[in-house]
Amino acid sequence: MSFRTLSPVHRHTRSVVAQCVSIFPAAILAVCVIAPTAQAEPITVFAAASLKGALDEVVQDYKTQSGNDVQLSYAGSSVLARQISLGAPVDLFISANTDWMEVLDQGGHIASGTRVDLLGNTLVLIAPATATPPTPDELKDLAGYLDTRRFAMALVQAVPAGIYGKAALKHLGQWDDLAPLVAQTDNVRAALALVALGQTPLGVVYGSDAQAEPKVQVVMTFAPDSHPAIKYPAAIIANGNQLEAGAFLDWLQQNAAMQTFIDNGFTALEGS
Repeated sequence: MSFRTLSPVHRHTRSVVAQCVSIFPAAILAVCVIAPTAQAEPITVFAAASLKGALDEVVQDYKTQSGNDVQLSYAGSSVLARQISLGAPVDLFISANTDWMEVLDQGGHIASGTRVDLLGNTLVLIAPATATPPTPDELKDLAGYLDTRRFAMALVQAVPAGIYGKAALKHLGQWDDLAPLVAQTDNVRAALALVALGQTPLGVVYGSDAQAEPKVQVVMTFAPDSHPAIKYPAAIIANGNQLEAGAFLDWLQQNAAMQTFIDNGFTALEGS
């Protein structure tokens, strides 16, 4: 049997290791037995533009408490629903109305049994914060008040806020006169921005949007019976990360998250 002679460098290295083990046996053992904690894969959430701000806060709390990451993408519900139907990689969808969620559900894009109605909202007429608002008489004839000026709304055939707004104005008998003056935007936050920047004297947005923007004032709140009930349904996407998306959806329904939404101007649905 032959033995290999250690070089001076090898002798020194083995000596140092031996000293470390003898001095720090507990520390060495801890390093050996403690495995790194596995982190959940990030999930992607598509959410209606009106949720930005409130949902940002909720997600930050979720990240702090769970250590899991959530990536958010905001746009009009119609745009997001179309992207999901075309196979966009997403795990959870929160729409600003039930119609677009229904389209996805019928198309087989929603994981069975995961759909919930999460939140409600109000619909309001806004003006720039520094402007003199219309009088009660002027509110009865908005087209006359505007004359040739524009009226900001989200897309009235596709975006939920625009759909609700058109219904409310029809209920008041003013839509036909107002329609030629409407400046339609891709989502409700863009309509909000037009009024906040003074580019239009009036606009229709959600109550939560108006609360989030100090540069606008609420002129009038539309009666709940003047438009379809505003609901924000949420559901897990069938081909997404259902386990982690389910954990986040559960979090959204807890008291702390719901209180954050309410503090930001959303409303709790009856029975929730």
